[in-house]
Amino acid sequence: MNRMLGLRGLRSLLLVLMAVSAGVCRAQGPPYQTDDPVPVDYGHYEFYVFGAADGTPVEMDSNGPAFEFNWGAAPRVQIHAILPWGEVAPSNNAIYAPAGTGPSAFGLTDAELGVKLALIKESKYVPQIGTFTMFELPTGNYDKGLGVGKVWYRMPLWLQKNFGKWLLDGGAGETVVPQKDYHDFPYGGFLAKRELSERLELGAEVFAHGGEGVATPQTQASTMVDVGGYYHFKRNPNEQFLFCYGHSIAGQTENYAYVGMYWTWGKDQKKPENEQALMWQASHRNGF
Repeated sequence: MNRMLGLRGLRSLLLVLMAVSAGVCRAQGPPYQTDDPVPVDYGHYEFYVFGAADGTPVEMDSNGPAFEFNWGAAPRVQIHAILPWGEVAPSNNAIYAPAGTGPSAFGLTDAELGVKLALIKESKYVPQIGTFTMFELPTGNYDKGLGVGKVWYRMPLWLQKNFGKWLLDGGAGETVVPQKDYHDFPYGGFLAKRELSERLELGAEVFAHGGEGVATPQTQASTMVDVGGYYHFKRNPNEQFLFCYGHSIAGQTENYAYVGMYWTWGKDQKKPENEQALMWQASHRNGF
């Protein structure tokens, strides 16, 4: 049933995103759970310092401090990494047993590596389409509940369309977790965001996922509505404060929160001299 809902939702997202008009392409992602298909520009970098929490009555899991780094390694290719510390806090409520039992623990959790690929560039009638495959590495202590104990994967397809000051993002994917007391599950989301001023952007999303297994807080499927945004600092537009909070509206009770700081920098790559010469010759042949 969850897989059928995920496929139907993905079809709906495709229809909505195909319907809107074109605009300047902007990336999304944190602080929202819905991601985007837009890699960091070639030769540019992003860095986040953040804290996040995602919990249910079974258990509250939080990350922080956590550090994210993104690199535009090649045109239309982004390399991604997260190094997180975090805490697991089981409720130890007998009604949720065997889930949600055990002592609380804090330490390094599973690290994340990923590659974002832009497959189709946004045009007037077509959204940008791309993948963002992530590999979760078993750096957390499995015996303390801080990690899964094996490599696991996220394999989504994301779409994005800009029109004016509005941005739409959406997509769906599958998480593959080859470990006892965990299981594979689908997830997907849809985000609408608007630029209110040069310094403030606000957005809202609907995000859903299937049950993740008795070793997780998310033992059942849940659908959430999250609201968040960006505040751009006046002294440095490449420095931003990110925030988001959400709560479930269907399925298992779940809360999501994110707060962080973001920086970006880099230099635009220069065109090769021979390419510049060819462009100059072409412009003069055309009378410009």
